[in-house]
Amino acid sequence: MPIARQQITPCLWFDRNAEEAVNFYITVFKNSKITHVVRYGNAGQEIHGGTPGAVLAIDFELDGQKFSCLNGGPLFKFSEAVSFQVPCETQEEIDYYWSALTKGGSESDCGWLKDKFGLSWQVFPGILLDMLRDPDRAKADRAMSAMLTMKKIDVAAIDRAFAGQ
Repeated sequence: MPIARQQITPCLWFDRNAEEAVNFYITVFKNSKITHVVRYGNAGQEIHGGTPGAVLAIDFELDGQKFSCLNGGPLFKFSEAVSFQVPCETQEEIDYYWSALTKGGSESDCGWLKDKFGLSWQVFPGILLDMLRDPDRAKADRAMSAMLTMKKIDVAAIDRAFAGQ
């Protein structure tokens, strides 16, 4: 049987701070590493404006998930239209990722945040998706209503709402 491999790799466009961003992300997520670094050469300087020897692109893994990033310049910015989900098992895990990823960034609603590079993340309890899919719509609606009042997700509060307490 062939070994499964990731078929699609997200590529993140940074202005000129991809290396700083990757170094930050690999400290936040366990089992993470830089796998390749490509540097600007002399070719194409009149087009890309990159300094020879400066980082052009970096391939890296966050907890086994492959990513690539590019120092592409100021042309494109991140938006909430694309975000990365971090399903968590415990409140402690939510607290950890929330604290680490909002440092220098900003909080938003319903477990969403932006990190200091402007990248959007969703930090939530994985069980929340099961609650929202529950065939008992009253229970699912109570969990949704509770979540809609939060910035950082409070697992115990959502559990209580789901249970009707």
